[in-house]
Amino acid sequence: MVRNPFIETVRQFTPLSPTSESALFSELHRLEFGKGHVLVPPDTICRSIYFIETGLTRTFYYKDGKDITDWLSAEGQFAVSISSFITQQPDRRSVELLEPSVLWSISHSALEKLYQQHHELERMGRLLANYGLLLVQQRFDELHFATALERYRTLMTQNPTFVQRVPLSMVASYLGMTPETLSRMRAQI
Repeated sequence: MVRNPFIETVRQFTPLSPTSESALFSELHRLEFGKGHVLVPPDTICRSIYFIETGLTRTFYYKDGKDITDWLSAEGQFAVSISSFITQQPDRRSVELLEPSVLWSISHSALEKLYQQHHELERMGRLLANYGLLLVQQRFDELHFATALERYRTLMTQNPTFVQRVPLSMVASYLGMTPETLSRMRAQI
């Protein structure tokens, strides 16, 4: 059995044979980058998906000159511009590191090749995609149906370290509120 944080996370979704694990591991690349490194520049094609062993990323875009954070990913999670990765078309979103990070990457082409060669890995991809869709739906529902205070409390329950690790302006953007609203809520709690 391969010992790798990416593969150990995948095992939580589906068991893999030693052959499939080995094939997947052979396509993974370990990367280390410093804070501020841009994994995916805006308006480019996201050619790889990244698993975060250590560190923190944010996915963001610019709208009307404002920097909008729409996703934060930490240890044990994936970082990707998903629409660009799936379609292999440019996307306005950018992915940057908020901390020095150790990542495991796999390219779109390598993953597609593995899917064709290993049914188990194709199943893994489907299950990970389903999980990702669930997370996106939960985030959509939270932004549209939860109050600002409920969104903040959910963040503090699910990812309490984000408030210490992420600049508050980015946390506010991620939560769909102004930095002033976030500051007022934090003072009240």
